[in-house]
Amino acid sequence: MQSQTPLVREAVEEDLDAVLFLYTHMHDADEKADNRALRTAWREILADPRTRLFLLEHKGVPVSSCVLHILPNLTRGARPYGLVENVVTRREFRNRGFGTALLNHALECAWKESCYKVILLTGRREQNVFRLYEKAGFARGVKEGLIAYPPEPGGL
Repeated sequence: MQSQTPLVREAVEEDLDAVLFLYTHMHDADEKADNRALRTAWREILADPRTRLFLLEHKGVPVSSCVLHILPNLTRGARPYGLVENVVTRREFRNRGFGTALLNHALECAWKESCYKVILLTGRREQNVFRLYEKAGFARGVKEGLIAYPPEPGGL
């Protein structure tokens, strides 16, 4: 019998397909990678002791995921900081508390690693997305986020 209580765990080698499926619920269109590049990146993620890819399972089914990177730092008493990326919940499981539970788990892990802050950027504009992040403890308007992308080929 499957537990009704969601389980958050770190991803393992066999979870790649489940994670890739979850990522189809993140963007309507994403840049494609070949299978070899995906498997190489997957092995690197799993092998990196400062990167944790979390899965939240409901009744044994992965329904939500995020990545927590712990980054070394020379300020703030040489305490690291965290970066949360690729937060996603399957569409049919949204607004049921799974994303909040997942993010709470990621934050608890960051605090155990003595992070002095955790950063999360989103390109989404829907108010329910901001409510999710705020419910988990993230604050808007504290700092301004800026992003640089590589130039287009032949653009310089």
